[in-house]
Amino acid sequence: MDISVIIFMIFGIFAVTAGFVMDGGHIAALAGGAAAVIVFGGTSGAVGLSFPIDVIKRIPKVFKVVLNPRKTDLAALILYFKDVSYKTRKNGLLSLEGEISNDPNLDPFIKKGLQLVVDGVDPQAVRDILELELESTSERHKEGASVFESAGGYAPTMGIIGTVMGMVHILGSLTDTASLGGKIGSAFLATLYGIGSANLLWLPIGNRLKEQDAKEVKEKTLIVEAILYIQEGINPNTIAEKLKGFLNKQELLKFEGMDGKAEL
Repeated sequence: MDISVIIFMIFGIFAVTAGFVMDGGHIAALAGGAAAVIVFGGTSGAVGLSFPIDVIKRIPKVFKVVLNPRKTDLAALILYFKDVSYKTRKNGLLSLEGEISNDPNLDPFIKKGLQLVVDGVDPQAVRDILELELESTSERHKEGASVFESAGGYAPTMGIIGTVMGMVHILGSLTDTASLGGKIGSAFLATLYGIGSANLLWLPIGNRLKEQDAKEVKEKTLIVEAILYIQEGINPNTIAEKLKGFLNKQELLKFEGMDGKAEL
């Protein structure tokens, strides 16, 4: 689990609440059942109306991705393909069959690509098949992110609706001046819930999902290129040099350290 998600979520809510208390407010004043029902219920309804039911059903799984993001190690991945390339140059492409069957933990995307090579599929067809799967996966991820981004767009509007509804109720009973201040404060809680949930929860979660998708796209693009290089029979060192273009400076230093140890 990526504990930083929980930490920063709590920190953001705590900072806003602490600022309110430091300004003389009371935490109890932030509790508003009616405002919560209007904002969170209205946002859920709007989001549910905006997307097909199959997308809505995937929301729990999508949220799990936020808490348990896919681990990527591009440096280790390049070393893996460099090793596979050495084996295929020595024993032929059919030796990949053993690579596929002997490693039960092999990434399914890598396994599929290597199997296509073993089956003698044309390189362009291999690229097309793998890139189509990559695009389909990325599209599903973007759908998940767009659900939370939509919630971030609807929530502030629902907050305003809740506030307006509260003000309508208040203006209908101006004779009770003693409780007027408390009622106005309660009415504006809906706006607070709407803007707060959008900027502390829904939009950040959407952005994190897009960032995770970008990382996976980069990883799988590297895999596609590596598999095609192996199919072409390119020198293992050349393959590594080509794939190093996917690495940032920190990853490049890590790769050079790992590669140096592997050669010892």
